[in-house]
Amino acid sequence: MNVMANPLSMFDVKDKVALITGASGAFGMVAARVLAGAGCRLVLVAGNQVALDEISEECRGMGAEVLAVNARPTDEETCEGLVSQAVDAFGALDILVIASGMNKVALVTDMEPETFTSVMDANVTQSWLMARAAARRMKEQGSGKIVLVSSARGLLGHPAGYTAYCASKSAVDGITKALGCELGASGITVNAIAPTVFRSPLTAWMFEDTDEAKKVRSGFLARVPVGRLGEPEDLAGPLLFLSSKASDFYTGHILYADGGYTAG
Repeated sequence: MNVMANPLSMFDVKDKVALITGASGAFGMVAARVLAGAGCRLVLVAGNQVALDEISEECRGMGAEVLAVNARPTDEETCEGLVSQAVDAFGALDILVIASGMNKVALVTDMEPETFTSVMDANVTQSWLMARAAARRMKEQGSGKIVLVSSARGLLGHPAGYTAYCASKSAVDGITKALGCELGASGITVNAIAPTVFRSPLTAWMFEDTDEAKKVRSGFLARVPVGRLGEPEDLAGPLLFLSSKASDFYTGHILYADGGYTAG
């Protein structure tokens, strides 16, 4: 097919098999909805059983085939097992979205070493283990899309106790670039989406019409050229692009979904 005559075909992921870790989290739910709506078969992985059931049923209601797995990618055996379950259920693994992770906020003078380690483990080690497990399968197939979730804080610091989070997301950026170089010849692209603040259950207060929210929002928006906070749909386009044939020549990139926050 001539993609120039039918450019939307480049974004077609219908019947592709997508595994999403952290599927009950803010970004994971966006990914699940977007890829379900685009016709993917989904393996949704989350540690919160109730929230996992809810997003799984929502995606099934959109017509998607869904395998729900109550787990977290905490170790090598689990990660390898998640890939095996995806292949056993649907015959392949075409797309991996690593949306699992965490943040614990404390000033460096107050943060315990185990707190720092726990954030690094959840955001870095577990992302690496999951990408490693998926890459093994994708190399056998000769193709695959791996999408990690970074943050604008991987590039920029923060004055309010984000040393662990900033360090972890910088490491995610490094993994993305290194794997992009390492796996490109195998037909596998590896990229990351790096949002700034977008609407979610955790940030809903920032969108409210209160004095505190207005104060925080005005300070933040002074750095955002488009003049607003992010919405879930602002992540949909980048995710579909990085999950589809449209991004075949793009790897090792950090795509900032930030309204220009990191540009100035």
